Amino acid sequence: MKIFHRRDGLRAVLAAGLSAAVLALAACGGGSDGSPGAAVSVGPDGTDDGSQLTLWTRAPLEKQAKLLVEAYNKSHKNQVTLTVVPNDDYVAKVGAAAGSKGLPDLFAADIVYVPNWVKQGLFRDISANVDGLSFKDSINKGHLGAGTVDGKEHVLPFVLDLSMLFWNKALFTEAGLDPEKAPSTLEEYAAAAKKIQALGKKDVYGTATGLNCGGCLVFTWFPSIWAAGGQVMNADGTQANYTSDQSKKIFDTWRDLWKSGAVLPSSKDETGATWTAGFTEGKVGLMFYPATLLSSTKFDVGVAGIPGPGGGASTFVGGDGLGISKDSKKAAQAWNFLNWMMSEEAQVEVLAKDNDVVSRGDLASNKYAVKDPRLVTINEVAGKGQTPVALNFQQAYNAANSPWLSLVRDAVLGEGTKLQSNNEQITSVLSQ
Repeated sequence: MKIFHRRDGLRAVLAAGLSAAVLALAACGGGSDGSPGAAVSVGPDGTDDGSQLTLWTRAPLEKQAKLLVEAYNKSHKNQVTLTVVPNDDYVAKVGAAAGSKGLPDLFAADIVYVPNWVKQGLFRDISANVDGLSFKDSINKGHLGAGTVDGKEHVLPFVLDLSMLFWNKALFTEAGLDPEKAPSTLEEYAAAAKKIQALGKKDVYGTATGLNCGGCLVFTWFPSIWAAGGQVMNADGTQANYTSDQSKKIFDTWRDLWKSGAVLPSSKDETGATWTAGFTEGKVGLMFYPATLLSSTKFDVGVAGIPGPGGGASTFVGGDGLGISKDSKKAAQAWNFLNWMMSEEAQVEVLAKDNDVVSRGDLASNKYAVKDPRLVTINEVAGKGQTPVALNFQQAYNAANSPWLSLVRDAVLGEGTKLQSNNEQITSVLSQ
């Protein structure tokens, strides 16, 4: 699996103290002009003069990173050397490099951690060049926003990873459901799961999730709140909002699904490593699922945005952003790579050609995506999704003992009496 298998690895590395350690290390360094996060000011296309550039990424993004780097190197004088770092080592490697002024020219970061690294001055300000892009308004707003601090942009989308509603068309047909029609509300989703459960097929369940995986749950349940018009946090990411009517309806729906027996039993203890396995094996009727797994799902599935109570559709826009490091002495050449990465050539002829999600809404219905309407759907829903921004996201949500995980487990598996206090605990962590 993709997004939260890799984030599960991050949980061990990004302990609460590590962010502080990275901050301390970063404070020792600065931009190429001596100031952290110094602004990049180069021509609109950057410079392609045969320079050698370095780029770091996490192992889960290796496929897309290799495709982009190989295509760039074939068509440019500049040459990029790609370093793929094991996921569990990535944050520590970046922290150590930041302290020794040894960051590469370009490096990627999980988008939910980008705000923290921007605040720490690890990325250069690329606002002037981003603002000059004729297609800026079509760039995925979640990724662009996550890297924007004090009105200044620092990263561009590197790889998008979206959460979507997937359903097994064969199981829908067996249950008397329309295999070509997606549930349009969370209520319809729950009803479909119960119908599939009622088939009584051995080892087949209506739905599945990761009830012991904070990352899995933000990836798949936040979009239901957004689809219903709610927000998970305030704009600053310092206050939780899980006592809202939208949130309560979502918790109540999943509590009912669990009690009815329509949820894969192993979901109770699923920590993220195998949370999509049941669906991939054809044993789950429908679930909220990473879009990146479409190409590896071997049976006929339908794809739609994640619905909320009463309707709507949204997605969690995950993945990684890419920016120019504070230590790079080749900002003009690094921008040349970023500028090309956002071009139609790279987005369509490299990413879309390989069935990956494009980062520009104006390229959603590209010539490769239109061959499979599901890919167009994924690209279009990307523009309706959000990327939550919070400096303390890791501690509040993804950590193994996060207050978010405590909230969900009480609301769905427990007595459901601690919503208010758990919500306050998340706020306490977010506002530290």
